Amino acid sequence: MDELAQLNSFRSEVPAQEDLRAEAERLMAGMSAPVRSGFRRLALRATLAGGLAAAVAAAVFVVQSPPAPVPPPPMIRTVAAVEVLSRAAEHVGSRPELHPRPGQFLVYESQSMDTSGGDAGIWLSRSKRTIWLPVEGSAVKGVLQEEILAPLPYPGRTLPPAARAEQALVGKPGRPERAADFDDRAEFLRNDYAYVSKLPTDTEGMRKHLYTQVPNDGLQDYEAWNRVGGLLQESYLPAAQRAALFRAAATIPGVVTVKEAQDAAGRKGIAAAMVSPNGVREEYIFDRKTYDYLGRRGVVVDAKLADAPVGSVVSSSAQLKVSVADSPPIVE
Repeated sequence: MDELAQLNSFRSEVPAQEDLRAEAERLMAGMSAPVRSGFRRLALRATLAGGLAAAVAAAVFVVQSPPAPVPPPPMIRTVAAVEVLSRAAEHVGSRPELHPRPGQFLVYESQSMDTSGGDAGIWLSRSKRTIWLPVEGSAVKGVLQEEILAPLPYPGRTLPPAARAEQALVGKPGRPERAADFDDRAEFLRNDYAYVSKLPTDTEGMRKHLYTQVPNDGLQDYEAWNRVGGLLQESYLPAAQRAALFRAAATIPGVVTVKEAQDAAGRKGIAAAMVSPNGVREEYIFDRKTYDYLGRRGVVVDAKLADAPVGSVVSSSAQLKVSVADSPPIVE
């Protein structure tokens, strides 16, 4: 009954183009067919080179002697999540497609807020960043430029003295620097255009990709959900693969809908989400009309696990622009 109540509330937020059953049936019919073509973020400096704290998209994982992989669980579709993600899949061809060539760079402009700090205290770091990532291969050739924004207190705490280093950088645009000193991601975790443009264009194939070598540790579905984010933030999939990604994401058990969400730039939308083992609801936010991907947000749902009041936003991002460039800025 609670799920039905949630669904009825959600339906009022989504354009009612046809009956929900017809919507689901159309999605099911298209599950096995290729789709016609029509943002934890990567945070490479933070993850790979010890820069700022890891941000809102898939972290870079190094797989070392992983447990025996297990097959993906049976497809369980949450009706409301199917509604959001299937509409996102249907709208992938509504905008002009980018066609980057080998040797070029995809340029991602974004804004983010992430938890930073440690024993000396924690706070919320904020920044705007532009990253130039090569169309093919390792991110070592990428270039990053960041502008530090004023840090904020972690929910329920005061801003610690350790955050002063960030405060001193506010208003001082950073210089271009190497995005990564090394890139040890496993092949199946790559998100460069040359790789993702060859991913499956059908739902089942994309779903298998999301569950590739996922450890059998009880967190398989959340890991698959996290990998969805790694293919959204600072990654650009062709329309066919993007649609397959959204449809595959709708089959991950535990996905729910959030009818009111807001990205790091203040843009409002609707989200599909899953609760993390740390008591934070990880949301992927879409524009309410165009269903373009806007960014992601982490909202506390378990105060004890997250060590913050319920409803607090502890991470967010906004993917502001994606473009193509022949070369990145020169790193001095």
